[in-house]
Amino acid sequence: MLEIKDLVAGYGEVAVLHGLNLTVDASEIVTLLGSNGAGKSTLNNNISGIFKPFSGQIMFEDVDITGMASEKVVDMGLIQVPEGRRIFPNMQVRENLELGSYRRGRERRTQNMARVVDVFPRLEERFDQLAGTLSGGEQQMLAIGRAMMAEPRLLILDEPSLGLSPLLVEEMFALIQRLHGEGLGIFLVEQNVFQSLGIADRAYVMENGSVVMSGPANEMITNPDLKKSYLGL
Repeated sequence: MLEIKDLVAGYGEVAVLHGLNLTVDASEIVTLLGSNGAGKSTLNNNISGIFKPFSGQIMFEDVDITGMASEKVVDMGLIQVPEGRRIFPNMQVRENLELGSYRRGRERRTQNMARVVDVFPRLEERFDQLAGTLSGGEQQMLAIGRAMMAEPRLLILDEPSLGLSPLLVEEMFALIQRLHGEGLGIFLVEQNVFQSLGIADRAYVMENGSVVMSGPANEMITNPDLKKSYLGL
């Protein structure tokens, strides 16, 4: 579904990604692990058309989207929930959700809204509340709900557990599994190593803009090199 080939990208004249290769199939949860500064968000922003890569290729459902405008990427159903949620704090919860269908899924807005509140009943209780007054966990639900309004074919989640309490982190990963169980392909970008690997089919590990490790998630979770990199064991 998503194929990254020899991607070189960065800011100005400085390359952050160095010949990255990565794939995500429609039936998978693929997780990308890496510490701060590894280049994870740079990759997401190039996939989503926010920035244009220096070289390489990004294919989505056999269409070359390298350098494609971000709104066109959304039109194709490649939807990102960015790090930090990026909700509209001075707008109501309902308005934030409705904006999710601005480019895609507008004709089925009512049905999609019903699906979102089925997954996130708490949001329905707060429809008329300003989004900026929600808790951190509720704001993350809203960000994912807004993405669902666009009827994603592939959902990119950038650090969805960031800043959440341990209990809410458990809820978030259970939710990701539920969405995947409904047939949604998911590219999960995280620092939460063991919980990410616990729900993923495959995993990649990035360091300094390059993939240094990849494989089935159930094998990666016992990989001594991964434990050494993240836990110092």
